Amino acid sequence: MDDQRTLLHRITIDPMVCGDRPCIRGYRIRVTDILDLISSEASFEEILRDYPFLERDDILAAVTYAARQTDHVVLPDM
Repeated sequence: MDDQRTLLHRITIDPMVCGDRPCIRGYRIRVTDILDLISSEASFEEILRDYPFLERDDILAAVTYAARQTDHVVLPDM
């Protein structure tokens, strides 16, 4: 749990960066950008090569953040 908390500190939300969307460490790369790369089958190594300012833990932080965001109760329409 502490590891996840540490990872989540890498996610920043700033109205002056990427329209207040969750980003990686204040850089102009959004969590959703990382997730799109992963869903396009880019490997961690490819992402890190293409974005040399990123670290492996940044990618893990994006995935952890997304998992946390989807972990809520969905109420059915009535």
